[in-house]
Amino acid sequence: MAAFFASFGTYVIKLIFFAIVAVAGIFVGKKLRDRKDAKTASEESDAKIKE
Repeated sequence: MAAFFASFGTYVIKLIFFAIVAVAGIFVGKKLRDRKDAKTASEESDAKIKE
């Protein structure tokens, strides 16, 4: 029975680790996309001003 709980605990720790990595990836991806969108919008507004 102890082996079951040890194995189960290992899987829970792996699950938590992968969930943290996934959430961090989502936040980093969103931040990078927002930065790219802001840069693109800035370039487009600069191009319109120059015309």
